[in-house]
Amino acid sequence: MSLILSRLVTPLIASVSLVLPTSSLAADRMAGTTPVAVTEVVSGLDEPWAIAFLPEGGVLISEIDGRLLHVQNGAVTVVKGTPEVWESGQGGLLDIMIPRDFSESREVFLSYSKPMRGGAGTALGVGRLEDDRLVDFQDLFVMAEGSRKGQHFGSRIVEATDGTIYLTVGERGEREAAQDKSRANGSVLRINRDGTIPADNPFLGDDVLPALWSYGHRNPQGAALDGQGQLWVNEHGPQGGDEINLVAKGANYGWPLTSYGENYGGGRFAPQTLDGTEPPAHQWTPSIAPSGYAIYEGDLFPELKGKHLIGSLKFDYISVMDPASWQEEQWSWPETGRVRDIALAPDGAIWFLSVGEGAAYRIAPRD
Repeated sequence: MSLILSRLVTPLIASVSLVLPTSSLAADRMAGTTPVAVTEVVSGLDEPWAIAFLPEGGVLISEIDGRLLHVQNGAVTVVKGTPEVWESGQGGLLDIMIPRDFSESREVFLSYSKPMRGGAGTALGVGRLEDDRLVDFQDLFVMAEGSRKGQHFGSRIVEATDGTIYLTVGERGEREAAQDKSRANGSVLRINRDGTIPADNPFLGDDVLPALWSYGHRNPQGAALDGQGQLWVNEHGPQGGDEINLVAKGANYGWPLTSYGENYGGGRFAPQTLDGTEPPAHQWTPSIAPSGYAIYEGDLFPELKGKHLIGSLKFDYISVMDPASWQEEQWSWPETGRVRDIALAPDGAIWFLSVGEGAAYRIAPRD
């Protein structure tokens, strides 16, 4: 990758720097039976949230305070033209999605907490990246109701194999809203690239949100496609009961009717499974606070093919899981402090963002 250089930052952002990947900076670690180098590539980040790769070799990194950083050819610059964000609690500038046709369209999709009457809501927008500026940025989806609660924005963006877009939305701390099909709270949405509604969405009747794809989610902060094009999400439970869900069209994932976790203040949710709802493919109790999600399909790590990689914000590790058994291997190193995002580079390397370290790291076989 061209951005792993020794030059430091542009005058635009003096606190962030690129790091020269020498042996003193690339510590030896084990990923299963594979010796790996974990290399710090970008340091000095302030609450990084998402990382996405550009076809020309650079990366974009979002910070929750609203900055979008473009890292390429030995420079870190702040992209102009990003939307105003409501930075409070978990709200701010959140996910980034680079579509497959970026080389032609130059489009960059962003999710963020949008200021609105009543507080803020999850929003999805798109602009064209030209000379480190987002041109003609416009919203494609905005929650209808704002809230001053600072939690549960969801906000992961995934491009489906058919070119439509999935957006995860947290229930914003309003539990019952996750069962209300007229609202976006606690859902996975599906829209076309221009913001219109796909004709085959499951809920197109009166008093139902037409963008709705699935509902009954709590706070889905990780999302990824597998090799068959299926959408998986991970989501935060209450006290325990963090979940991995294989998302099906029109399905109800149960929140707050059912959960493996415990209610804040005491008391279990009962029953743990309920007719008409989908049980999780996997659940963690105690909670690990799952966030970034990637399903490995690269070539650098043949033994990881098809495995799920999920960051833990609470226990500071990367969870590596085989969906055939959901047995968990934990990559826990000094670098994995509050792993917020995981992304697969075009060369097959694994990158992750550490909130605890304020840095972006690259994992590759030691050789």
